[in-house]
Formats: sequence, structure tokens, C-alpha cells
Amino acid sequence: MKNNSLLSKAECDALRGIAILGIMLHNYCHWLWFAIRENEYKFYMSRSQQLADYFAAGTDEMLPVQLLSYFGHYGVPIFLFLSGYGLTLKYERKSVTSSHSVWQFSRFHYLKLLRMMVPGFAAFIVVDYLTRGPRGYAAENVLALFGMMANLLPEPNEAIWPGPYWFFGLMMQLYIVYRLLLFRRHWGFTVGLVVLCWLAQVACGPESSELNWLRYNFIGGILPFGAGLLAARYLRPEHVEVSRFHWSLRLFLLSVAIIAGCFSFHSWLWVPFAICAAAVCLIKTLPSRAISLFGWFGTISAAMFVIHPVFRKIFIPISRHGEVYDGLLLYFIATLAFSWLTKQVMDKIAEPRMNNNDENKN
Repeated sequence: MKNNSLLSKAECDALRGIAILGIMLHNYCHWLWFAIRENEYKFYMSRSQQLADYFAAGTDEMLPVQLLSYFGHYGVPIFLFLSGYGLTLKYERKSVTSSHSVWQFSRFHYLKLLRMMVPGFAAFIVVDYLTRGPRGYAAENVLALFGMMANLLPEPNEAIWPGPYWFFGLMMQLYIVYRLLLFRRHWGFTVGLVVLCWLAQVACGPESSELNWLRYNFIGGILPFGAGLLAARYLRPEHVEVSRFHWSLRLFLLSVAIIAGCFSFHSWLWVPFAICAAAVCLIKTLPSRAISLFGWFGTISAAMFVIHPVFRKIFIPISRHGEVYDGLLLYFIATLAFSWLTKQVMDKIAEPRMNNNDENKN
């Protein structure tokens, strides 16, 4: 990415690394019987109160598990922020042609997502049937998953096994929304769409199935995505040229806002924005070695995303039988090792092209 961008390529990779670590560990920890569950698609005040009661009573050795269970899913908004940020830098520079059609753009990104999903899904269904408690796979659900349309089903949470792959349908929707409504348009289109989607969620009950459905789809993800788009267009290093101390101060204030925001339905709807801002502040405070370490995780983040459900299914029985951190450590090690191998497989699959001239090959 250009040097005059808010975030360098190394910083973006590091943010991806932080995001995937949060998602991967969250998707393990929140399956444990004692874990405080997250508010991701619906808002349950009781869960936030449970977290507050946990701290009030004094924390224990399970503190990392509780924090990852409750907050780890916020790696998703960071990915959405980076997607909006990256799309804008890639397609809205003057040197990039805009001749590709909506169909070309959508097809290209669908094939990119499919190329990521297939190796992980194939590995998961094999492991699922070889381990205890396999689930059935309804043909219509599998087709919807591969068509990136499972999010649109009336009860998407019942049709997205093994879970994280719902994200591909959300990304496909955001790609289409971006190309149809936001691509090289005035900032007011982005802000207006964010406001409309926020109003749609406000109109739902905090624990309603309607809110659940909206947040599985682009209406629930447009806030961080739009924030990334606007950050790429309008924020430059000279606009936010501050010391590491001031980045740290901003990180602290945003962290307080995030925690406070979890105790009200209306403020909770805006927590993803605060998460993305805090993530940028965090990355600006980290030393170069930490950037490099998290950046390595970022380079294999796609493979980690698709492969981690496989090893969750294998190792979580260890944690459920009492050896919580033993199972978590084995899960972490196996996921890293096989993510690297999965990336080698993914790299062997031919990359899609935007058009016959390959002018926008990624």
C-alpha cells in the first residue's frame, strides 16, 4: 500500500493477525461450559452483567478465556474495516481503471472467497464424520453456503455449520454493495447507508430474531466496512501525526468506551466502530518486532480462518474434560501448523482474474 496511507502494508498485516487470533481463540473459548458468552448478533444485558459480576467477584485463572469468549468476536469488525480500507486503496486510485462491470467485480471476488473456503470445508467435513457428534448436512444449506447466500436464510445460524463460514456470505454482500452504491461516490453515500442500517437495527428488539438476521447480513457489517472505506479516502499520516504516547492515550480512552458501550443496546451497536479505532491506535503503539510477529499471523490469516474449525472439533473435548489450557494450547499449535500447510494448498489453486486482460489481478 502507498506510503501516504494511514496504515502501511505491514500494519495492515499485523491488524489481520490480531483479528484472526481473536476470532480463532474466541471460537474455541465460547464453546466451554463456564465461558461468558458474547453479544454478537443479539444483545443480552444479562451477559454483560455476568462479565461485570465476574470482575466484581475477583478474577481467576480463567480470565483470558472469559475475555476471549466475550470480546474475541470483535476480530470480525477489524476484518471488515480492513476490507473496506483495502478495496478503496485498490480500486479508487486514479491509475486504476473503472471499466470492470458489476458482474466482473462480483464474479472475481466470489471466486476469491470460494478459493479460500473449499480446502477448509473439505477438511472439516472429513474430521466431523470421523469424530464424535457429527452434524447432518442438508443439501440446501450446503448449496447456500457455497453460493455465499446462507446468511439470507430465515435462520442463518442454523445453516452455517461449521460456523465461521457465514463470513463469506457477508463479504460477498459487502463487495456488491460497495460496487453498486459506494464505489467512487461522495462520502455522503457511505454515511447515509451506515445511518440507514443503524436505524434498521434500532427498530428491532435487542434479543429479536429480526436483529439476529440483520447482523448476519451487510446491514450489521456496514459500519466498520464504511469506516475503513472513509479512512482510506480521507485519513493520511499527516492528519493523525501524533506521538506514541498520544496513540496510547487514545487507545485507553477507546477501551473505556468499548467496555462502557457493552452495557447499553444503543451504544453496543457502535462498539464495532470503537473497536476498529482502538485497533488502529494499538498498532500505532506497537514496536516493530511486534508488528512483524502479528504480521506473520496476518499473512496466513485466510488459511487460519478456514482451518481452525477443524481443530476446534478435535481438541475441545480436552478442555471440556477439565484440562482447559492443555486443549487450548494443542488447538493453537495444530491450527498454526495446518494453516501454513493449507496456505500452500490455497496458493496452488489458480487465482481468478477480473477480466481477460488481467489488469486487476490481485
